[in-house]
Amino acid sequence: MAGNTFGQLFRISTFGESHGTAIGVILDGCPAQLPIDLEFIQSELDKRRPGQSKITTQRKESDTVQILSGTFDGKSTGTPIAMLIPNEDQRSKDYSHNTDVYRPSHADYTYDAKYGIRDHRGGGRSSARETAARVAAGAIAKLLLKHYGIEIFAHVSAVGKINAPNLEQLPVEELLTTREENIVRCADPATAKQMVDCIDAIRKDGDTIGGKVSCIIRNCPVGLGEPVFDKLHADLGKAMLSINAVHGFEYGSGFSGSEMRGSEHNDVFIAGSNTPKTLTNFSGGIQGGISNGMEINFTVAFKPVATIMHNQQTINAAGEAAEIKGKGRHDPCVVPRAVVIVEAMAALVLADHLLRNKTSKLD
Repeated sequence: MAGNTFGQLFRISTFGESHGTAIGVILDGCPAQLPIDLEFIQSELDKRRPGQSKITTQRKESDTVQILSGTFDGKSTGTPIAMLIPNEDQRSKDYSHNTDVYRPSHADYTYDAKYGIRDHRGGGRSSARETAARVAAGAIAKLLLKHYGIEIFAHVSAVGKINAPNLEQLPVEELLTTREENIVRCADPATAKQMVDCIDAIRKDGDTIGGKVSCIIRNCPVGLGEPVFDKLHADLGKAMLSINAVHGFEYGSGFSGSEMRGSEHNDVFIAGSNTPKTLTNFSGGIQGGISNGMEINFTVAFKPVATIMHNQQTINAAGEAAEIKGKGRHDPCVVPRAVVIVEAMAALVLADHLLRNKTSKLD
């Protein structure tokens, strides 16, 4: 499968490059008769598309999705769903300066070493442009999860050292509304303004900044996740770490849990409930790798974008010293556009495990 396929029963394979004709995805395993809302799929892609504000790359792509197969009369047929997103605004000349020069912290050197050939135009397959295909497939996964009442919400919880307060207790509808009212996609308006000002200042300085996206999943049924190697949090971690620029993943108490005592960290069960609940949720809704019915929460850390508009020392393909400066159109901070990618990958994991769980016992 060469690393381009994700999932087992609800499975996607993406294809295409940043400066190629198009990017796309083939989704296999979607149950038949699921209503396929093309308008919703497009609205999800619109959240990821470039050129949407002053703090994102100014590449102009409509990201208009075309469904080529797998649907009939507005519903899935149970056969592979193929979706295509044409590339419309490539400027390959912006990359002519690095045909044989390795950009610091990019995949230029590693791709060259692995394959002996690389597409220098925007990174080719290693470009975050590939994630548009994931968002399209993730939108269909969200439609499947909605059928079961499962909600997924992510937002920008940090830019650099600016952190948003914990908002997990608010209704998802309210969080979604607030998030979409600002260009950084933070669900706390006051923090959002600070974040926008920070990113804009860094953009004007020709530099970049990292950030975090936090995600909550509500109404997830008990039992999702497989023993040992396919634990739910393990697959969520793999999904998130497969996203471009992701350098960290933690769920529940995360790294702070390592500083606690067991008497503090244990999630004590509450008696008298039809469905077992716990007093706290340091487990992040997952125990033994299996969902326990509590809210699933995790945070994803993104590094600063590697392309900066400053001169940097590097080497060329011959190992000789060289100098390079970023050109073209790039995000000063990826997290505003990454929110929907995080949600999409979470949806793909849950959809896959939801279908897998239907074979766990006779019912």
